[in-house]
Amino acid sequence: MSWQERTELLLGDEKMRILRSAKVLVCGLGGVGGAAAEQLVRAGIQNLTIVDADCVSETNINRQLIATHENIGKPKAEEFAKRFRAINPDINLTVIGEYLRDEFLESTLKNGNWDFVVDAIDTLSPKMHLMRICHQNGIPSVSCMGSGGKKNPQMIQIADISKTYNCRLALMLRKRLHRIGIYKGITVVFSPELVDKSAIVEEESTNKKSNVGTISYIPVVFGCMCAYACIDYLTKQTETSHSELVSAPSAQRS
Repeated sequence: MSWQERTELLLGDEKMRILRSAKVLVCGLGGVGGAAAEQLVRAGIQNLTIVDADCVSETNINRQLIATHENIGKPKAEEFAKRFRAINPDINLTVIGEYLRDEFLESTLKNGNWDFVVDAIDTLSPKMHLMRICHQNGIPSVSCMGSGGKKNPQMIQIADISKTYNCRLALMLRKRLHRIGIYKGITVVFSPELVDKSAIVEEESTNKKSNVGTISYIPVVFGCMCAYACIDYLTKQTETSHSELVSAPSAQRS
């Protein structure tokens, strides 16, 4: 019995072939990106590249799929690689344990011939850079907005970035994108749920100025929505009409 039998029953042979042949990049393997990548692997994505330079820390355990007390200090990308190869021994997996600097993103995105990119980066500058490159080069993508401080999974949705509200990260990204003439055409996962200020603690570190409270299930749901956006886009490439549930993710190839 094929381990993908149930997925094939739902999607059909043709769409499964599309998923197996698609080339997908996931940037960031935190609570959102790790969940997104795992759902893609379990759904049948065969050619996957994962990028993250961080190691598992104790504070990851409350929300990140790979994090346990047994692997603290180990590289997240390598830990996910072992997990994904255990799920699908035939996966064509590329593991990149590098920080997402601008030059690296430019080269990786433009030279990769990607069918889809999942942006789960949590640092503003590289996230903005990835979104810009995908938009300007017609690379289909979905970007995760802020999941910290959220508690209600029913409010999480997929939308164009121009339709986002009550999300500080989306606001900052919109302002930066507007400066370079980009106002719409970037698909995101976001939640308009208001964040309680008591859940935010000021903190000065390399990549952030504050620490926001999180709960186990929210980043996973964000990740599942990102995976859905990817699979929905890829499997619709053989259809003549699109579902009304969600518009196709950003920057359709033209």
